[in-house]
Amino acid sequence: MSLQQTSQHRKAVVLGGVLLLATALLLLLGASVGSTGFESVLNMQRDPQALQIVWEIRLPRTAGAWLAGALLGLGGAVAQGLFRNPLADPYLLGSASGASLGVALAMALFGVSPLATHWVARIGLTGAAFVGAVLAVLLTLVLAKGVQHTLRLLLAGVIVGVVLGALSSLILLLTPDIMQAMQSFMLGSTAFVGWAACAVMAVVFAACLVAAWMMSHVLDGLALGESTAQSLGLRLPQMRAALVAVLALATGTAVAQTGLIAFVGLAAPHLVRSVVKTTHGRLIVLASLMGAVLLMAADILARWLMAPQELPVGVLTAVLGGGYLLWLMHRSSSRGGGM
Repeated sequence: MSLQQTSQHRKAVVLGGVLLLATALLLLLGASVGSTGFESVLNMQRDPQALQIVWEIRLPRTAGAWLAGALLGLGGAVAQGLFRNPLADPYLLGSASGASLGVALAMALFGVSPLATHWVARIGLTGAAFVGAVLAVLLTLVLAKGVQHTLRLLLAGVIVGVVLGALSSLILLLTPDIMQAMQSFMLGSTAFVGWAACAVMAVVFAACLVAAWMMSHVLDGLALGESTAQSLGLRLPQMRAALVAVLALATGTAVAQTGLIAFVGLAAPHLVRSVVKTTHGRLIVLASLMGAVLLMAADILARWLMAPQELPVGVLTAVLGGGYLLWLMHRSSSRGGGM
């Protein structure tokens, strides 16, 4: 291992440690932020109501924000590596719109609500979101005729996202009784995440993380170019299909449980790469931790800014993420290079 590789390895380890420490601190803070403040945490040993507030409302919500952010960060890292484009994230490729359409269909046809806490309902929503996300990504790939032309790919993703978003709106018009539940879903919220949702997201995240990490060498090969990846003997069609499945499952699960939360999947890999240059194996893990910390912090901020009222966390991440993207574009243009 060269001196530069050793330095980058140390940076990766330090960044991972910092993100884990931030996770612990934010988890404690998330258990303390609410209408009753720190009193619930201080009194939960002798007050059953305070214990219920912390254990059944605040902790699952905070843990759910961490898990959803981790899924989106993982999805962003996979998407950017798979499509070799730093602007590629699950939302730009249409998978989030497909997932939301799947959830809207499930709600309209079967009466399943995203506010449900029963694990059967949660698994049903995740399955519907997964199918919608897979079909949306496949449709994007068909319209773009592969992943060779990144501009065509992004345009196809935008088109698919708009069309599927329009179909979701049509379903809302035809079934107005689900509009209130879908409004919370479209704005993005962790307010109704319980332990059942956390369990579903934890299982899916563990599976996606292991699968993505095992296929990270494919992303490293693709980063060197299509021809180079093929010369290394990589089975690109099969590996691409598996990576698309990981991307769709991670995105679909996060969207099904917390709704549409923007920019986390885009920003997390960028923030990691701004600190350390590393292989995709480490990038996937670090981007997952970064996305988890970002969404957990945003959720706590959304609860605190207008207390006792709450901002939808998706609105807050869209505002902050949009500002970050503008800064990123300005920095890239000032350096005379593209993003």
